[in-house]
Amino acid sequence: MTTDPIGDLLTRIRNGSRARHPRVDVPSSKLKVEIARILKEEGYIANFKVADEKGKRTLRIFLRYTPDRRSVISDLRRISRPGSRRYTGRAGIRPVVGGLGIVILSTPRGLMTGQAARKQGVGGELLCEVW
Repeated sequence: MTTDPIGDLLTRIRNGSRARHPRVDVPSSKLKVEIARILKEEGYIANFKVADEKGKRTLRIFLRYTPDRRSVISDLRRISRPGSRRYTGRAGIRPVVGGLGIVILSTPRGLMTGQAARKQGVGGELLCEVW
C-alpha cells in the first residue's frame, strides 16, 4: 500500500512514457480519474478508461506519443505531498515552464487546471505540474 497514491500515479505515467509503453494501469479512485480527465482534455494522454478486473477497479491510461515516438509528456512533478501540503490563493498560481505546461489544483469547485482556477478566482491545493 502506498502512502501517496497521486505520487504513485504520476510515477507510473512518467516511467511508462519513458519506457514507451502504450498504456499504464493503476488502481482506480475518483481523484485519479479526475486527474486523467484533465490530462486528456489538455492533450497529454490519448485516452483513459476504468476497467473492472478480478473485482478491483483499474484505471487504464493510454499514453500519447508524437509521430517520431517521443512522449508528449516531458515530465511530471508532485508539488503537495502528504507530509508537506502546499496551498495557494488565486494570485499565487504561476505558469509552468513559461506557460507550456499545466498545474493541477484541488479547489472547492473540484479538480481543475491553474488557468481555469485563475479565471474562476479560486485557489486550492497544488497537486502536480505537467509539461
